[in-house]
Amino acid sequence: MKEYKFKINGSEYKVNINEVEGQEIKLDVNGTAYTVTVDKEMRAQKPRTIVQTNNAPRVAAAAGEVQRSSAAPKPAAAAGGNKLNSPPPGTILDVFVNVGDQVKAGQRVLLLEAMKMENNIEADVDGTVTAVNVRKGDAVLEGDCLIVIG
Repeated sequence: MKEYKFKINGSEYKVNINEVEGQEIKLDVNGTAYTVTVDKEMRAQKPRTIVQTNNAPRVAAAAGEVQRSSAAPKPAAAAGGNKLNSPPPGTILDVFVNVGDQVKAGQRVLLLEAMKMENNIEADVDGTVTAVNVRKGDAVLEGDCLIVIG
């Protein structure tokens, strides 16, 4: 069961999705049961992995926010590689590769939690991991460079 909180026109709603079967969704909204039919069958969408060959600008944290630990691994000569950037902001749940590992396109390299959902981050290209810029537990912003594949 998935639970979501919505704010629509100033009113808050607690939505629990109990079952999804084809085009029919059984859910509770603020404790009231509903059966909803959607136009098309809902399919789990594979999260997009964004690859950039240039460095995205970094944004400094606002006053009072916690900065990432300086103990996090630093990029190792990432100039010429394909960068896997964070699609949404979230928390790194697991890292499945190390610097020097060979990866294939489509291979899962990270697990990212974003908006209470787990997202597999996959390699877009075959190659060798040249930098792992995050560790388990790190909070990342949208566009942060997570891994570089050379």
